[in-house]
Amino acid sequence: MQQISRMLMKLFQRARLEKPGHIDPRAAEFTLSLLAAMYDRSGTGYVKTRSAAAALISLSGDTLLAKYRAFFQFYAVPDGKAALITRSALRSLLTDLNQIPAIVGEGCTPSCVEIAIHDCFHGVLNTAIVEEKFLSWLRSEPAVLLWLPTCYRLSATEMVSHQARCR
Repeated sequence: MQQISRMLMKLFQRARLEKPGHIDPRAAEFTLSLLAAMYDRSGTGYVKTRSAAAALISLSGDTLLAKYRAFFQFYAVPDGKAALITRSALRSLLTDLNQIPAIVGEGCTPSCVEIAIHDCFHGVLNTAIVEEKFLSWLRSEPAVLLWLPTCYRLSATEMVSHQARCR
């Protein structure tokens, strides 16, 4: 947690420099509390860096495709010239991401994670998939992650402004 805390402090310091007045001075503290609530429910003081990264990626303001590519980079395993997502790595990713809606009582059961893994690997004979197959599956908006594109669309519409006026 101390390592993640330092990283968050640096992250939000940079963000404050880029957007003065837009970042709450306690943002790092609040984010660390959220990560602890999601990934350290027993209070051990330990959170996997990869889990924290998945949460930060998913909650970032980046595009969905950029988020999906980042998930692949964090969870894929090297295999010669390429990187691949194994069933085990996908299970870890989905379990980590499921903690985000679970914090507000909207998480799914472990069986829905297994169903999602089965859907992703449907028709795949290998033990792992390439990035394009992974991205294609995510673009199909699997039910286990439906909250992610929904939240993205909601945040994107906040920035829309129309020049129409009512009389």
